[in-house]
Amino acid sequence: MAGLRDIECFALVARHRSFSRAADVLSLSQPAVSQSVARLERELGLRLFIRSSRTVALTSAGESLLPHAEAVLAQAGAFAVEAARLAVQTLPGLRLVYAPLVGTFAARLARRLAARKPGLDVALEAGGWSAATEALQRATGGVAALMSSPFPAGFATAARFHVALSHLALPAGDPLSTVTTVTLDRARRLLLPRGMALPAGARLAAEAVDDPAAALDLVAAGRGALPVPQLLVDTVRRPDVRFVRLGGAAPRLTFALVWRAESAGEDVMMLVQGAQDLLRR
Repeated sequence: MAGLRDIECFALVARHRSFSRAADVLSLSQPAVSQSVARLERELGLRLFIRSSRTVALTSAGESLLPHAEAVLAQAGAFAVEAARLAVQTLPGLRLVYAPLVGTFAARLARRLAARKPGLDVALEAGGWSAATEALQRATGGVAALMSSPFPAGFATAARFHVALSHLALPAGDPLSTVTTVTLDRARRLLLPRGMALPAGARLAAEAVDDPAAALDLVAAGRGALPVPQLLVDTVRRPDVRFVRLGGAAPRLTFALVWRAESAGEDVMMLVQGAQDLLRR
């Protein structure tokens, strides 16, 4: 029977069309990911990818199996959540570090938790990927993060969802800022949100983007163009930034609730269950 890690490697390589990118997300070496996929192919007796020196593409078998692989991973995550819920000890208080892009979801989650357990002290803290990772690594219990991928190794994850990046944020006065639609390869430099797959032909800016909302200052300063979701287009009004709709399939960021499973208490598991319930609606 195929192992979960092999299936996860297959799904991530398929999602990013890159063995090296999948290795970065999993905090593994590229050879380890390649060996994992090769092992899965041998066990299934199927070729899953067409590889060349520059590209990775799914075979027809790979295309057919990818939805099943993602379903298996989702079920495994749900299994881990329920097992952890049954095993945990109650710990006081709760701290949720959340990416500003998904602040609306974090607020709904906090309200849901307060309704289920009145009096529970829930501390909400906005923070980008680095802040969320640091909070998780220092935590001994009662801490969870609503953050974008890549998710830090050694932590439990659940309630995954995607946010489409439908527009490109450009400095006011940029030649592209007046067009109706634009593609990512036309940007002179691209500010890449952490967790977003690298588009073909894109030229990257030097700065890494932990928090797309805060990175609009870099856009205004002319450091690069930034893919952003509809939420920022609807809520941000500033004269030095323009938003242009992206043509073609929109890139996306993957978010999830992340926590330290071995020290999570009842309140953290209630938070996880609440996030899963909201996503089912």
